Amino acid sequence: MAQYFDIIILLVVVILVFQRLKSVLGSKPDEYTQNQITDENAAKIFDMIIQEAEKNAVEQTKENTVENQEELNSTDKVLSLIPGFNKEKFLNGAQRAFEIIVTSFSKGDTQTLEMLVSKTLIKKFQEIIEKRKAEGIVSETDFIGFENTEITDAKISKNDIAKITVKFVSEQVNILKNSKDEVIEGDENFIQNITDVWTFERSLTSTNPNWLLVSTKK
Repeated sequence: MAQYFDIIILLVVVILVFQRLKSVLGSKPDEYTQNQITDENAAKIFDMIIQEAEKNAVEQTKENTVENQEELNSTDKVLSLIPGFNKEKFLNGAQRAFEIIVTSFSKGDTQTLEMLVSKTLIKKFQEIIEKRKAEGIVSETDFIGFENTEITDAKISKNDIAKITVKFVSEQVNILKNSKDEVIEGDENFIQNITDVWTFERSLTSTNPNWLLVSTKK
């Protein structure tokens, strides 16, 4: 925006100079009329100034881009290569996905999990869910909220698969009950501070903009 403001200032200066010269030269005798600045000459001056200003603006933009790239860390440099990526929107979406996945896993809702988790990971979730059912174990999770959420790593593979790793620090109440409704693990009155490291994946060549959870670590 600054470069266009400079162009406007230069045009105003040229117009003022042109009007000043025209008023001065216009008061001279007829033999000096050939020295007067014509509209055509003024237009040429305008063009020269605009071209020079635009050239400077392009060079300044290139310099700023290089400087900004140098200031980015390795993770942010990778994120800048993902078309249309917005860190704030991604983290908001990741938090929402985290809450839904944690709650759905606790309830044994595999239908919801299948929409947010990769095929490989959903199999592992299903195995745990089925094992609990067979043993008559019921899981209950009360999600309190997030203390911190941050992107810790980002990569783009040769086949244009983007992977973003996010660390979630959340507060939850988790308990397991047996078939007699007795608590066998956890404490319903104790809020746990849990750190999870999840990796989300998306193909940059796909028309599907959704990210899938492909890995979980504690």
